[in-house]
Amino acid sequence: MRRWLTLLLVSVLAAVPAAAALAAAAAPQHGGGGGGGGFRGYFAIACGFSHRNQDDPIVFFNQPGKSHDHTYFGNTATNAASTPQSLRASGRTTCRFRADTAAYWAPTLFVNGRAVEPTYAVVYYVRRTASTVRPFPANLKMIAGTATARAAQGVAITSWSCTRTRGVSTTIPTCSTGSAFRSTLRLQVNFPNCWDGSRLDSADHKSHMAYSSDRACPASHPVAVPALTILIRYPVSGTGAELSSGGQFSGHADFVNSWNQETLAALIDRYLNRGVRRG
Repeated sequence: MRRWLTLLLVSVLAAVPAAAALAAAAAPQHGGGGGGGGFRGYFAIACGFSHRNQDDPIVFFNQPGKSHDHTYFGNTATNAASTPQSLRASGRTTCRFRADTAAYWAPTLFVNGRAVEPTYAVVYYVRRTASTVRPFPANLKMIAGTATARAAQGVAITSWSCTRTRGVSTTIPTCSTGSAFRSTLRLQVNFPNCWDGSRLDSADHKSHMAYSSDRACPASHPVAVPALTILIRYPVSGTGAELSSGGQFSGHADFVNSWNQETLAALIDRYLNRGVRRG
């Protein structure tokens, strides 16, 4: 399995630029785990589009149809009634690494009123702290970004970009459609990477988590976990595009940890914690 996983990671990273090439807040430029020289480890998994609905099992649990439209990746069973236990029991995923049965979702992109089916998403698990990273606790839920935002949230949280070009924007760009240099739209959302050590969720689905600063977690959230970044690619230029949650600034994403926990821990130890001084 290890050899197969290594090949998978190499193929994903060769096909999709590391998020670090897009913005300083994104994933690092290599998959190693060395603790010196400012290097940070990561691994990345490609996940295909699964389905759409107007559910949200975090914000509107067991209330089908109450949310704005969502686009799902990973676990194919995700709906309003999903729990980490039911997701894990389903065992079905669009991610190329089958142990990743977590649920990932984001607001659906519409172009001129029509829903866009994304090409795929790449999910990065990154170490952004100097200390050892712990796996997400089983059954953790969290949201990154704000669905009600009507002004830029900042590229450290969410941003747009075009394939084949560098740089990110808080607004939806118009990507080149020329036949010799065709470029398509991407949405990036960066999750917090520090946990309070006790709660698996919170009333606002955010306050049990925090972002690190200067490679350290705040005292209120002392447990370093992977910095999750989801990079969604759409087969459109961006013209006439908006999110189902409203406009172009409301980018956000949701995560439910229904991984095979043993496998997740092994991946984090191998790719994120290699070379980190234990203490």
